Amino acid sequence: MAIDKIFFGYMAVIGIAVGAALVAIPSIQNMVLKPYFWVLLAVVTFDVGAYLLGKGAEGDRLLMPSRLLGFLIGVVLMVAIPALAGTTVRYF
Repeated sequence: MAIDKIFFGYMAVIGIAVGAALVAIPSIQNMVLKPYFWVLLAVVTFDVGAYLLGKGAEGDRLLMPSRLLGFLIGVVLMVAIPALAGTTVRYF
């Protein structure tokens, strides 16, 4: 399986988890690190982890379009879940 497809699935899980956490515990939106940073940190940690585990092999790196699409998947799910639940959330 290509590293991109694994990454997209990972970001979908992260987006769902952050969205569900915002619905279940609305007070976490007031933390120092805002929820969209959690998604951004997930992108960075996956890319670094794939690089370190693959020992820097060329096929183990995510290209920039894949990173942006994964970030978009995570953010869209993070925003959509509280919106569908009817919860008011501040993201910034």
